[in-house]
Amino acid sequence: MSTTIWITGASRGIGRAIALKIAEQFYIEETPLNLAVNSRHDDPDLRSIETLLTEKHAHVLKLVGDVASQEDRTHMLNCIHQRFGHIDVLINNAGIAHIGLLQDMTAAQIGDILSANLTSAIALCALVIPDLLKSKKSPRIINISSVWGNIGASCEAVYSASKGGLNSFTRALAKELAPSHIPVNAISCGLIDTGMNACLSEAEMAALYEEIPAGRAGTPKEVAELAYMLLRATDYLTGQVITLDGGWT
Repeated sequence: MSTTIWITGASRGIGRAIALKIAEQFYIEETPLNLAVNSRHDDPDLRSIETLLTEKHAHVLKLVGDVASQEDRTHMLNCIHQRFGHIDVLINNAGIAHIGLLQDMTAAQIGDILSANLTSAIALCALVIPDLLKSKKSPRIINISSVWGNIGASCEAVYSASKGGLNSFTRALAKELAPSHIPVNAISCGLIDTGMNACLSEAEMAALYEEIPAGRAGTPKEVAELAYMLLRATDYLTGQVITLDGGWT
């Protein structure tokens, strides 16, 4: 029986790297794999990851939908059930960021960040837990978070709040699901070289590198390697928010 993994925000950046890492490892291990990859838009990035994963012999379901929408979440879950019949692993990676003073943000902007980064992850977990409780294939949940959820960031107050909430949710849900042997963990990412940092100038990036003991940004591939380690870890490893930041915080 194949393992079915749902990755949100999988068309680019960290989500894309996680999908590729999982497909590569399952191919090496000769383990059947179903991958449901989600993006808000049916763009070239989503179509290309579908092609790359198929080339690695994964059974791929391309899902176009907004995880912040209850209607879209339900529709995507139904599509997964129709194609694969079950879900074993959920990786909550989709999210958005906003840099600016809190007093300059609109109520809509605040709501969008909280919905995309926190509420959607909570709702998706609630949707898939019935599947995970029936799974025979090492069920688990992995949430992709941020160091700003650990320590907060000036001019990213709402983003920090959303990731701090995700960290607390991870710990709490892990306690709830531990008796069912379903580990729930999070990866708290530091500065990762993705498009989310495109708004930063070279000078700003250089200043950040000086603050990071490792002297560089992390890569999506490094996050993916840690995510894969969590996929294969014992279910006794649960409720952890693991920081991957080059010693920054």
